[in-house]
Amino acid sequence: MGEKILIIGGSGRIGSSVAADLVNHTEADITITGRETEIGIKVAESLGERVNFLALDLADTEKLKEAITASRIVIHCAGPFHYRDANVLKTCIQEGADYLDVSDHRSFTSKALEYKSAAETAGITAIVNTGIFPGISNSMVRQGVEQLDKAEKIHLSYVVSGSGGAGITVMRTTFLGLQRPFVAWIDGKWQELKPYSDRETVEFPAPYGNTGVYWYDMPETFTLPDTFPVQTVITKFGSVPDFYNYLTWWVAKTWPNSWIQNRNVIEFLANVSFKMTNVSDRFSGIGVAIRSEVTGQKDGKNTKYCSTLVHQNTAIAAGYGTGSIAELILDGKLKKPGVWAVEQALPTDLFEQTMTSRGIKIQEEWLY
Repeated sequence: MGEKILIIGGSGRIGSSVAADLVNHTEADITITGRETEIGIKVAESLGERVNFLALDLADTEKLKEAITASRIVIHCAGPFHYRDANVLKTCIQEGADYLDVSDHRSFTSKALEYKSAAETAGITAIVNTGIFPGISNSMVRQGVEQLDKAEKIHLSYVVSGSGGAGITVMRTTFLGLQRPFVAWIDGKWQELKPYSDRETVEFPAPYGNTGVYWYDMPETFTLPDTFPVQTVITKFGSVPDFYNYLTWWVAKTWPNSWIQNRNVIEFLANVSFKMTNVSDRFSGIGVAIRSEVTGQKDGKNTKYCSTLVHQNTAIAAGYGTGSIAELILDGKLKKPGVWAVEQALPTDLFEQTMTSRGIKIQEEWLY
């Protein structure tokens, strides 16, 4: 019997990708959860004999507690995280289970970080934002910062093809991110920005090339300046085909706040977009590209360190990000009691080792 890992929301696209990575890189026994039993059983069967399914609704706190108590690590993949509280993390601290999640929203990350002292006291390692973006992207930034003598500016950009293979949840997340202005760390102060504003053309590796990206509210917008003493952190996001960028920009720019903040409207937009990507995915693919550029000083000279990553399936890449950290915890290589953003907890050498073992190639370039 291997150690037990519980993946909440593990029957979904991201959760099942995390489970697949753990099957390939650990000896753990894995339980995936979801609310639809028939789907969950099929997903578990497809992942192999070490994976089983547990029907679970997060509202059933007693059943949730029982499942967490029986687990060594709990991985929270049940998004969208805009609507979630930190009860899963709180229960992990109480029951002595280490915790990871694939959260991707500022409000949830802020709630989780409030439990830092409690987790530290309990000796629990809890790491948030561990997927692909945020996740692998944040570790690429740390890798870049450590290459410089002094880092001054971080520019982090992402582009996703169509649905990214992540299902309808990513559509909900995209439109939920348009609901309110947010603050970003620019020129040494917090400044308010509108989501999906200030289009910028960024050069990604093939097959993406020059692609439009926009300001977007993500947890790393505030965790990166908290982690690294820089003056500016830019986080921008874009989609392929470019038509989706203009659609999202149009909604953010012209629709009344009362519409965008209505759950029914968000659900309508998510469903329409998902149906559209079911068609466009056949042509665009479902991949992801990340570009991290850190500006600063090296050997007394002004310079930029740029790293890029491309993967053909966004959901699988997210599974690598989270699964690799769970692997390190199981192996006893990563223990850091408290609640941390991934760039605060994962050393660069371990990050590079786990990415190499998964065939992820990060291209590096100095720009003088």
